[in-house]
Amino acid sequence: MATRLPGVVTADTAARVRGLVKDFGERRVLHGIDLDIRPGEFVALLGRSGSGKSTLLRALAGLDKATEGELTVPGEVAVAFQEPRLVPWKRVAANITLGLRQPNPKQAAADALAEVGLTERADAWPLTLSGGEAQRASLARALVREPDLLLLDEPFSALDALTRITIHNLVLELWGKHQPGVLLVTHDVDEALLLADRALVLADGRIARELRIELPRPRRRDHPEFLALRANLLAELGVTPEGTA
Repeated sequence: MATRLPGVVTADTAARVRGLVKDFGERRVLHGIDLDIRPGEFVALLGRSGSGKSTLLRALAGLDKATEGELTVPGEVAVAFQEPRLVPWKRVAANITLGLRQPNPKQAAADALAEVGLTERADAWPLTLSGGEAQRASLARALVREPDLLLLDEPFSALDALTRITIHNLVLELWGKHQPGVLLVTHDVDEALLLADRALVLADGRIARELRIELPRPRRRDHPEFLALRANLLAELGVTPEGTA
């Protein structure tokens, strides 16, 4: 069985994974994954459906027990999922403070909502929020915990294109301010290239490719290096200019 090792936060580790294996019955989903995420590093994890992306994220979050290997996650972890997962019978501010252990949780929630531009919606019911507002609330709930590792499981995939651009910019702003290590699971190659320092491609339960993204921010989709990295990642994912290989 895998060992999850909490400990003292070090200067160079937000998460460390060695030889991680995950089986579901007789099916092996992860095959000996090795991964390091540094504090303040933004990592994107791509792969086809069923490649094991969310399984790896859930293992890092402590939501699934791995079969073999070692996970070291020294500090606080927070997760934002594809669905905001707000409790519908609690108002937005109460969702942010849910389970929060701080001396002044109400003030912490107010500060977090101000950061994501939702101060005026603090007393709203979750079902009255737009999709973009609900994801802002989800981010506020994650960041109010001041995580050392922020796990994002396709949180932008259900948003319309314009809202997604706004939330991308917000995530970069908040990441720049709080500097957690980030692992973003996504199917969107452009999203990975716009946000991350490093892109990993997961295939058949293994990390098949790693690309450093050293473009200055804000990034432009028409930049020649962006286009070259995009083509590289798409090819790794089996997508050709004519379609899927």
